[in-house]
Formats: sequence, C-alpha cells, structure tokens
Amino acid sequence: MTAPGAPTQVLAWWAAGEEHLATALGRLTDEELDAPSLLPGWTRHRLLAHVARNADALVNLLTWARTGVETPMYASNEARSAGIDSAAALAPGQLRTEVLGSVVRLAAAVDALPEEAWAHEVRTAQGRMVPATEVPWMRCREVWVHAVDLDAGVGFDEVPADVGAALVDDVFRMWDRRDEVPDVVLFVGDRTWGTGALAVSGELPAVLAWVTGRSEGADLTADGPLPALPAWL
Repeated sequence: MTAPGAPTQVLAWWAAGEEHLATALGRLTDEELDAPSLLPGWTRHRLLAHVARNADALVNLLTWARTGVETPMYASNEARSAGIDSAAALAPGQLRTEVLGSVVRLAAAVDALPEEAWAHEVRTAQGRMVPATEVPWMRCREVWVHAVDLDAGVGFDEVPADVGAALVDDVFRMWDRRDEVPDVVLFVGDRTWGTGALAVSGELPAVLAWVTGRSEGADLTADGPLPALPAWL
C-alpha cells in the first residue's frame, strides 16, 4: 500500500486501519451482521456496505487524478444510496468478499498513481477541491472510526495516538469550514484543540469518541455542562 510521492505516513495509518477493520469484522459471525451497529439506524451489514462503496468512490478520485478525466466519487446522491443498497442486499459471505475486494481495488489505484499525480486536484463529496494526497486520509478516517462502529469489541482506545490526534484535528477542521466550532477548548495531555470558554479535558480515546459523536462525554472533565456538538461529517 505504498506509492512514490504518496503521503507515506497516512498510507501507513490507512493500511493499519484496514487491518483493524478486518479484525473487527472477523470477530463477527454472519448472523451478527444483521444486528445494529453503533450508528443509529444502521445495521452492521449496511455499515459494511457503505465501507465497501466508500473505497470504490475513492478509487474514482484516484482515477481522476491519474487520468485527468473528471470522475466524481458518486454520480449523484441517488447513485450513492443505490450502491449502498446493492451491497447491503448481498449475503453475508458475499459482503465480506466485497469489502475485501474494494480494499484490493483501492490499493491497486494507489499503486497505479504516478508521483506527479498526487498533486492533481479532485473534488470531495462535499464539493471541496483537494489534492489527491488527501484521498488516503479520507479512507483512513473511515476505517478507524467505522471499526469502532461495528461494535465488535474494538474501541477508540485501540486507535494509535497519532491517528487519534489527527482525527480530532479533522473534526475541528470540518467545524471550522462550516463556521460551527463549539465554544470549547479541549485538553489531552500537552495537546490542545479550540479556543473556547469551556475547558474540557480527558484521555484521547474519550475526547475522540465525544467529538465524533460516538459518546456524550461522560468520561470527560469539564468546568461546566458539556454542549451538544455539531456533526462531524
């Protein structure tokens, strides 16, 4: 999962994240895939369908960067939903194969990208033009967080500290782009995020769970009531 000119650190995080997600999936029986995930309204089966289609959508962006031919992540919101629906209709064994196959396709697209193409700009699903070097990070955050969402005994405490800090960075960047940064300042050891009035501190896994909307912050310490946070993605 490496390529000349690629963002090597993020690619390493991504490779580890794919293995982490595969470990979480491997802990689940086929029957357990129909149970709810930690995402409200999403079964594990449908979440995995989303994970597979996300990989293929990122292949589209790398194809765009490589060829110069505009190839959006999804042809439309309807096409995105239809792709998830199609994968969600697969039998458990077929879905497992599809998840693995999508990772293989994405890795092949990374390996095929020439060094100079990593600087080529592509458009995210949110409409931002970004260099192709951001594509591996877009996948990295998916696999590390959704491994937790599978509710297979994998928690944020298993996310490496550098990846966890990068995820919190990502959340604050997203909030800042939408002018929705909450009035808080977060402290994790010697790391700080935000400049707000409410001081909140805790261990990185607890902070990460809170800012990504995966917890209500019960494990955090604050000098006032915790606010409702904006959505991340």
